[in-house]
Parts: sequence; structure tokens; C-alpha cells
Amino acid sequence: MKARKPLVAGNWKMNGDIVSNEHLFTALRAELERASLSQVEVVVCPPYPYLGQAAAWLGDTGIAWGAQDVSALPNGAYTGDVSAAMLVDLGCQWAIIGHSERRQLAGETDEQVAAKVSMCMTHGVGVVACIGETLHEREAGKTEAVLGRQVDAIAAALVGSAPALPTHRVVLAYEPVWAIGTGRTASPEIAQAAHRFVRERLAQRGYGHADATRILYGGSVKPGNAVSLFSMDDVDGGLIGGASLVADDFLAICRAAAVA
Repeated sequence: MKARKPLVAGNWKMNGDIVSNEHLFTALRAELERASLSQVEVVVCPPYPYLGQAAAWLGDTGIAWGAQDVSALPNGAYTGDVSAAMLVDLGCQWAIIGHSERRQLAGETDEQVAAKVSMCMTHGVGVVACIGETLHEREAGKTEAVLGRQVDAIAAALVGSAPALPTHRVVLAYEPVWAIGTGRTASPEIAQAAHRFVRERLAQRGYGHADATRILYGGSVKPGNAVSLFSMDDVDGGLIGGASLVADDFLAICRAAAVA
């Protein structure tokens, strides 16, 4: 059994509506009442408009909720941005930062990702900081160079921020871009090698809690492959996309994390 408690985070992306959300929240609450999720930490990250709904349905459970992004800025004339302080007002415990879709579609840089990490740490919002390489980068043999660059920026924010978040509130998520929403999945061995590299890189860059930091895998995780992925020594759960929208699939993945 790993010392690090596994975490499964559902990233709903731009999906959901009030009715379908209620069905999923109901299923999560029912599973929690059966105590089958006690060995895993579960986080749900719906779109911004549904954070209040998540709070209403999950507020009295052990399931946390979070946002899919956060501004690197504290406040001001930044139309469309949502600050870390606002997330705290809504009871958000977590924020996903630097997801590959934000990096690709919104042009987020490593520096912007690091600034968001720092802002979350300032306000006590748990961090799920995403990293990962494209297919072109992997085939060119640049996986470690890309991951190293991304981890270095995040590590600098972690080491340089005050006050520091508790170790269990700092999470990294390795999401090979070529496996997100494609049906392709990194083999458990590929995932383990990447996670081990990330953990060692964190330590090399002066983050003193690298061994205790949870590193999630994200990229077409399904009930059928979750156990084999989560059984790897340095894989501490998953950042789940499409499967998090299907209650049975998401719960099966959570149960896999609990027993891996």
C-alpha cells in the first residue's frame, strides 16, 4: 500500500447541465454512503456556472469540488477571469492549472502556469498542476526536456511561495497530450517512467516534499485500464476527463484507485 493517499479528480471540461449534474452528484453521494470511497480522495471540477450546485450537493460529504482554471491576477479589469479569492468564496478546495487544452487553445505559458500556482498558494486553494508532452515531442525524443521545463516552472513557484500549501494540497498531473481524448493511453510502464522523472525533478529543483507529492495520470483513463495504471509505484490516481461524466465509469475508476 502506498503512503500517498490516491486522488481521483473529475475534469468535466465544458460539459454538463443542471439535470445531468444532479444525476452524477446523486450517484457520488450514494457511493460515499456505502463507504467504498474511503480509501481515495475524490474531487469534482465542473464548469464555473455549476460550482454553486456542486457546493450544494457535495458540501456535507467528503467529496471536494474545484475549478478548471484560475486567474494569475488578484482582481481588477480582467473580463472573464475568475480569481483565487473568488474560488475561496465559493468553497472551492482545488483548481486545475495548466491543462494541455489551456496551454494549446489559450496559449498559456509555463510562466503563466507558475503564476497561477503562486496565486492559489497565496489563497490556500489546492493545486492540480498539469504537465505533458505532445506526440511530436515524444517521437522526437523530447519528453524529458518538455517535462523538465514545465516542472521547473512549477517547482520554482512551489519553493518561492509563502505561505506554502500543505503537501497533500499540491498535486501534479502528467497528461501526455497524445493520449487525451484520443482513446490512446500511455502504457503503465510509460506512465511510471514519466512520473518517476517528474518526482525526481521536483526534488532536484529544491522542493522538499517530492516523495510525498501525489502525481496523477491523465489521458483516456477508463475502468478497464485504471487498476494497471494506478498500480505503478509513482502513479497516485488520475485526472479523469470524459469518463468523469459517466457515473458508473467514474465510480469504477475511483474504486480502482482505492484498491491499487
